[in-house]
Amino acid sequence: MEKPVLLGEVTGAFGILGWVKIHSFTEPVGNILKYTPWFVDDDGQFKEIRVLSGRQQGNAVVAQLEGISDRDAAALMRGSNIWVERKTLPELAAGEYYWDDLIGLKVRSVEQAELGAIVQMMATGANDVMVIRGEREHLVPFVKDRFVVRVDLDAGEMVVDWDPDF
Repeated sequence: MEKPVLLGEVTGAFGILGWVKIHSFTEPVGNILKYTPWFVDDDGQFKEIRVLSGRQQGNAVVAQLEGISDRDAAALMRGSNIWVERKTLPELAAGEYYWDDLIGLKVRSVEQAELGAIVQMMATGANDVMVIRGEREHLVPFVKDRFVVRVDLDAGEMVVDWDPDF
């Protein structure tokens, strides 16, 4: 499989007919249903899983998956990550990034101080926040032209306007 992209996680069973509840990393959350096929990690191997039906349910998504027909089978899916092939995702405009592209980038300040690498992205409502881990952990808002000065995916680095002591 081409480089997979993580789009969500099964958080539990929904109802008694084998539906699963999903925490979607897409924006809006219901968009996860647009990108198929899904793959789950099964003992280190990606296994394709077909979505039979699904809908947004509050802040989550619920889905009926092929081969999952009762609550017990759905409960066993809890904790499974949902991946898609990158080619199923839409092309982005210049200056836009998938979170997956940002994870792992080395980050330095405009003063050339090494802050670490991006290990996680979080949605906070106001803006996305990068979790950067180095000698210490930094939480830096992903706000272009304010905190994010430059992103170079080819070089694997980002420059931010951020005080390394903060």
